[in-house]
Amino acid sequence: MTQTRLDVLAIGNAVVDIIADCDDAFLEAEGLTKGMMRLIDAEEAVRLYDHMGPAREISGGSAGNTAAGVAALGGKAGFVGQVAPDQLGEFYRHDLTATGVEFTTAGTDFGVPTGRVMVLVTPDGHRTMNTFLGAAQHLPVAALDEAQIEGAAILYLEGYLWDPETPRFAMVKAIDVARRAGRKVAFTLSDSFCIERHRDGFNALIDGGRIDILFANEAEIGMLAGAQDFDAAVNAVAGKVATLVVTRSEHGAVAVSNGERAEVPAEPVAKVVDTTGAGDLFAAGFLAGQTRGRSLEESLRIGAIAAAEIISHYGARPEADLQALVAARLG
Repeated sequence: MTQTRLDVLAIGNAVVDIIADCDDAFLEAEGLTKGMMRLIDAEEAVRLYDHMGPAREISGGSAGNTAAGVAALGGKAGFVGQVAPDQLGEFYRHDLTATGVEFTTAGTDFGVPTGRVMVLVTPDGHRTMNTFLGAAQHLPVAALDEAQIEGAAILYLEGYLWDPETPRFAMVKAIDVARRAGRKVAFTLSDSFCIERHRDGFNALIDGGRIDILFANEAEIGMLAGAQDFDAAVNAVAGKVATLVVTRSEHGAVAVSNGERAEVPAEPVAKVVDTTGAGDLFAAGFLAGQTRGRSLEESLRIGAIAAAEIISHYGARPEADLQALVAARLG
């Protein structure tokens, strides 16, 4: 096996997060369900943006957030995603690479602009996401750099990108390349709606032994397994992947790896400000721990530390020094 150049190479939707505060009355007036994610078209993206209050812009997307988290933890991370050659696309590239993430996928004009997510955050910290995928859903197989995939210890894929057919082909190709090179493949289920639409496809990957590390939250693992009882759902899936990681919000997280089970509590947070990116940064912490030879429990704790830092402020980019936080708590 050749030596790796990157710890984690993430593939996902390249979308700009546009984050604004709102109250419950605004969500009700817009006909939005708090805490949910919906896909919207370009016209609705413009309409909603016009109605939102002052906003912050950050290079986002689930896998992009995870790659940035790995870099913040001192790891070597790369990202593959599709942007358009427009202002938001250039912003995305500059903002993500400024975090230390390698992002070399060329911007391509598919006749649609760079994707964006309007994230509405209520005072209780819940975020309601309105996603216009734009160019992100056109990521082609041709955009993949096989040498880059072969040079990454872990290939990390987000379930959101499985929805459109074109990037699904790219993800399958990336899995093939990674497995031929003897690399690990990690996959996050992303959202319950992804499982509703693609349960058979996800299970085919899992049952076929093509996923080494599977990330899910409590609701997602129950939906994937078709079991309401948490332990029953975990047990049903854990035997199909080398490592299963399940987050449980304020109840911490559980991982099962080759028969070993570890569980950690959530890290304390003075106030939950914005849960955007919590799962993404948890995955970053866990992967960073695993690539450094940390134990299962330690990797979970690093994930919990990273997630706690993210939900204590707006946006999915760390404001504190994650490496210092981990050193102070774990050594």
